[in-house]
Formats: sequence, C-alpha cells, structure tokens
Amino acid sequence: MTDVEPKQVTVDVSDLAAFDIDEAAVDTSSRREWESALVRRSWVTDAIVVIAAVAIAQLVRFGTASPVAESDSIVDLNYSLISAIIALSWIAALAIYGTHSPRIYGCGPDEYRLILSATVRLFGAIAICALIFRIEIARLYVGLAFLIGLTALLLSRWFARRAIARQREKGENQTAVLVVGRESAVFDLARSFERYLASGHRVVGVCIPGHSGAHRDHLDIEGRPVPIFGDEHSVLSAVKFSGADTVAVTATEELGHNGIRKLVWELDPYDVDLVVSPGVVDVAGPRLVMRPVAGLPLIHVDKPTYRGTKRFGKTIFDVCFAVFALILSAPILLLTALAVKIDSRGPVLYRSERVGMGGKTFGMLKFRSMVDGADQQLDDLMEQNEGAGVLFKMRDDPRVTRVGRIIRKLSIDELPQFINVLKRDMSVVGPRPPLRREVEDYDGEVRRRLLVKPGVTGLWQVSGRSVLSWEESVRLDLSYVENWSTVGDLLIIVKTVRAVVAGWGAY
Repeated sequence: MTDVEPKQVTVDVSDLAAFDIDEAAVDTSSRREWESALVRRSWVTDAIVVIAAVAIAQLVRFGTASPVAESDSIVDLNYSLISAIIALSWIAALAIYGTHSPRIYGCGPDEYRLILSATVRLFGAIAICALIFRIEIARLYVGLAFLIGLTALLLSRWFARRAIARQREKGENQTAVLVVGRESAVFDLARSFERYLASGHRVVGVCIPGHSGAHRDHLDIEGRPVPIFGDEHSVLSAVKFSGADTVAVTATEELGHNGIRKLVWELDPYDVDLVVSPGVVDVAGPRLVMRPVAGLPLIHVDKPTYRGTKRFGKTIFDVCFAVFALILSAPILLLTALAVKIDSRGPVLYRSERVGMGGKTFGMLKFRSMVDGADQQLDDLMEQNEGAGVLFKMRDDPRVTRVGRIIRKLSIDELPQFINVLKRDMSVVGPRPPLRREVEDYDGEVRRRLLVKPGVTGLWQVSGRSVLSWEESVRLDLSYVENWSTVGDLLIIVKTVRAVVAGWGAY
C-alpha cells in the first residue's frame, strides 16, 4: 500500500474536554441488538436445516415407515428416536464449536471451517458409538443425513453472508470503530474499512498520539471527514462522545503494556471491544501464531512455504483439475477452434512467450483472439495504452477479431492454458503470467511473483482483472505468493467461475 498523506480539514470548534458528557450516554445497544438478531436467526436456520436433513435421510431410506435399529448391547432403537438424537446432537455440536458467535457468523472461511469440523467430528462420534454398542445403523441413512445437512448448512451460511454484506454496504449492521494510532497507520486502516464496507466496520473517529486537542480536526477518508478526538489519552472521552463500540489500537508503542492494560480496564464498564492491529499486512491468518514468550503475547509470522509436501499436493491437484477441466470443456474447445478458424486467417492457437517460476520462459497457449501478426502492430498502439504500470490493455483494441471479442468476454480463450498446467509450466491458481518485457521492468519486490508458477486464474482474476491498477495487481499477486493454500485455491476457483459468468472486468 502506498504512503498517502491524509488530508486534514481544521474546524474551529471547542476543545473536546469542554464537552460535559454523561457516562450513561455511551450506548452500544444498537450493535448488541443486531448481533443478537443475527445469532437468533442462525440458531433457527441451523435447526431447520439439521432437522430437515435428518428427516429427508430417514424418508429416502425408509419411506414413511420407522423401523428399528438392532443392537447386541443395548435395547433396540427406533429410527425416529435416532433421528431426534442426531438432530439435537448436531445442533449442540454447532453451538459448542462457536458457529453462532457474532465474530464468526457471516465471516466466511472460518465459519465454514467450524461448521465442517463440528459436523465431521459429530458423525465420527456417531460411527464410534455405533461400533462400541454394536448398533446396526443403515449406512445410506447416515450418509444422506451427513451430505444433505452439511451442504445445506454451508449454503445457508453463504446466503446469509451475502445478505449481511449487502446490508452492510447500505450502512446497516455496522460496527462503530474508534482508531488509535499514528496518523499514517490510522489513515491506512480507516481507508481499508471505508473501501470494504461489507466487512461491517465503520470508523467514527480517531485518536492520534501527540495531537494537541486544541481543535477537533478531521481526516479526509475516501471523501468522508472523520473527526480527530485528541491524543492517546482521550480514548475514553472519544468513545463516550462518538458512541464507538470497538476501539482499534495501532499505537501499541505509544501506549505500552501498562497503557493497553489500563485501556482494557477503562473500557470494560462500557462493553466496548478492544482490538489491536499488529501492523502486518497481506499475511494470512494461518501464518500468524500467538505464542507467549517471557510472559508477553508475541505474534509469530511463519515463513511462506514454497517446497515440500505442500508443493507436491499442489502439483497433484493441478494435474487432476487440468485433466478434469479439459475433458469437461472438450465440446467447447472443438467449437471454439472451428469458430476461430472460420472467422479469420491464421492458426487456431496463439503461443505467447511468458515468464514462469524462477524466470524460466515458456510458451503459454491461448485461442487466437486477434488477427494474425497482431504483435507487429503493438508499437503503433502504445500511445493508446489504457493498462496500468507495465501492462498493455486497450478496451477497443482494433486487432481483436469478432470471435475474439466473444471468447475474451467469456474467458474461453484461456482454456488451452490447462495444457500448460499438464506440462508443469503453469498452475491452476497463481500470479498472472507476465511477459518478458514486463519482467524486465520489475523492481526488487515485484520479482517475488516468480517464486511460484503463474496461474490460469488467481486473485487478480477474481478481483477486477483488466480494471485493476498496476499497484493493486502486484499487491494481490504478492499476497497470493506469500499465503497460498489448497483451500484458498479452491475458493479462488469458485470465485473465478462467478467472475467469468458475470464477465466482470474482462475486455
């Protein structure tokens, strides 16, 4: 993220200390109310889903009858009773694993992971109990309940997450945040919250160490003035005045251990949350581990993994997925090849030299979407370049053929890249494959893109594609290089399908 000097607008108002604010005025009930409503909704939805899944499994396996599961060690159990026990245990397991916590509900990967863990472990416990007590439970019944219930739970949470995000983008269900820290750090954090309203955090004020407090200044955050309420000693007064229900601290060095502890005690009577920003950006959660050292809670940042078992697993995934994708898209590949050949003269496939892992060049395959010899016309069009940084992009490129515009819009021109995946030149998910002339203009940190194989898709593909700025494209690629994982790859693939269907950012 680039260093941008925040704009200040000084307003002639009285000192904040002059405000006589009654402590009873601090009201965090608004957030508590909508959080409680979300939690109740999740309980009701989960209960409906679980009961329906178990009932459907019993109905499919046994019809309207309710047979008995035989046991050698205890009394025989009626399947209606078994269904009730499984449903109640399932609902309890979801609660025990904290899937209804306001901090988890609607938050995506962590929420899905907890639901998966609770469900898998519950059915594992059911299998163990059935083995120990020698209960003959129909496998089809258990399997159907598991698959239907888990799928429905994940889908219901996904729809709920989308609904919550839409509400937050409208300014509803927002957490009011007071940010404490240096001006540049406060500005970056507040700007991130402002850009991603779906996260549910809205900055209502800031406190900057060393601020005189003589005037109530404002930071201009994405066109919205955010008041400065004073220095690090004005936090409690600022909370009372702004109605913030969360304090985000980036000024840990100014406050110190005693200051943080004192702030926790001061905020406790008002039911205000305290969060601390470690100042670590673009590092995924699994790489951040809290470990106590000498009585101090230290955040350890694990190094990114580029080799070993994790790399081998990614290779296996790439090969299997590429084979599946090529087989599934075979009819589309044949029709596209025929259309490209009929539409204009030239080869069906276009081989573009790209730079891969370690700086090794390879020929990336694509369906030809431009006229034959389009590369020779590039110099004449450079003045019309709309791309950012070293990228060349042109929304109405005259070299693109009629068929080319269609297959580009639908990203069909990129399907042959799965052949590159099988040749081990590319990965299914990774950074954008760069041209040689782009790599020659890379500075030091951008070259970290070359630590992993380029991908058919990636964070750049699901975050805007051609409409991204050069800096944002680089940031996303480097973030992927540092934090890639198999689960993350699967999520990017799902988002890619949505982006391609919508045609978002492609030209």
